Amino acid sequence: MNKISKRARVLTGGAVLAAVVAGTFGAVSANAAPAAAPAAATSAASDANLTTSTHLTVEAATKAAQAALDAAKKENQRVSVAVVDRNGNTIVTLRGDGAGPQSYESAVKKAYTAVSWNAPTSELAKRLETTPNLKDIPGTLFLGGGAPVDAKNAPIAGVGVAGAPSGDLDEKFAQAGVAALNG
Repeated sequence: MNKISKRARVLTGGAVLAAVVAGTFGAVSANAAPAAAPAAATSAASDANLTTSTHLTVEAATKAAQAALDAAKKENQRVSVAVVDRNGNTIVTLRGDGAGPQSYESAVKKAYTAVSWNAPTSELAKRLETTPNLKDIPGTLFLGGGAPVDAKNAPIAGVGVAGAPSGDLDEKFAQAGVAALNG
């Protein structure tokens, strides 16, 4: 039988001892009670620091968009429709058969503009006469075709339509989308 050198025995014994100590320490640590978190980190925010907001459901947004698209289809208009939430985030878009490529983005911008100012975009377009730099605000489009949706006297969404030959028609279809939410 080969003899193991004294040096090898010391190194092996040291490694075994280190493994036993690490295992014991790990077992003790795993069974230790978790440290208490600071009270501020675990307590809930008080109700005074919270707000509640109203949002359209995806189903409601789809209903509004489809109603606007159907209104345009009845008049043989090829449009795109967008519904955005209060923050301008797109909830749903529908591109009608044959709608122009520019109509998609225009519908989103009109919806965003309507909800941002809680006014139809045709009214907002008139404001450009006195405040022409409004048109420079990113993401907005001051052309007829956007209508706000409100609940409890606050804007909660916008419906935008683009692609008809006039902003008046686009806005008429957007209003049909808003009206579908009231029925």
